[in-house]
Amino acid sequence: MRELFDEVAGQSPLDPTEAVRRATRVPQRKRIYKEAGVAPADGGFAVTLDGKPIRTPSGRQVVAPASGIAEHIAAEWNAQGETIDPLTMPLTRFANSVAEVADRVDAVADDVEKYLGFDLLFYRAGHPEALVAREAAHWDPVLSWAANELGAHFILSEGIVHVTQPEQAIKAARSVFPADPWAVAALHVVTTLTGSALLALALLRGALDSDQVWTAAHVDDDWNTEKWGADEEVAARRAARLVDFRAAVTILDALKA
Repeated sequence: MRELFDEVAGQSPLDPTEAVRRATRVPQRKRIYKEAGVAPADGGFAVTLDGKPIRTPSGRQVVAPASGIAEHIAAEWNAQGETIDPLTMPLTRFANSVAEVADRVDAVADDVEKYLGFDLLFYRAGHPEALVAREAAHWDPVLSWAANELGAHFILSEGIVHVTQPEQAIKAARSVFPADPWAVAALHVVTTLTGSALLALALLRGALDSDQVWTAAHVDDDWNTEKWGADEEVAARRAARLVDFRAAVTILDALKA
């Protein structure tokens, strides 16, 4: 599902997991600037380092659509020590990705739409009853919201047996995707991190808050942890994903302000 941007090691630049992998392969640079700031720019606000606007690795200038977003990015740069650690700069990574795909918003939206064909919320456990009930409690309200508010009626399946979703339902959900590249990028990040375009849409449109979305995305994981105990590697990956999830939420909140 993330093969859209082949030029980036076969991964989408909006895939936060791959962004972290690539960041860790790059030697950390020394901090040679004194201060990061924000300045008006054509189309929004630029983040500056000692007065010079930052650019993506390919040379594109980063321009945020809201001052709040630019200020958050500048704060990441100001928080750096003697060396620049990309792992502590999720909003900067996000901004770099948006700058690279700003002229391909439809392609990013198409990537999100693919998830509507096999969304996490469609595939339910058959047992035990307690897990079935927990999935229903977190997921059914989202499906009801999609049906009532978007006119998107999806089909559920038990287990992992694929079910083809109605084209009308997919079109109805796609019709409310945002057109702004930053909002689409945030929608994409939340979708890939949760495995659910419907959860991402519910967050975007205010049907669920970020904590509800994150919890709903991990119903099965939390159930397994309760029954079998925590897996340190799984927990570490989840913590890393949460950093990027919160960055996407920060973007969406700033766009609404």
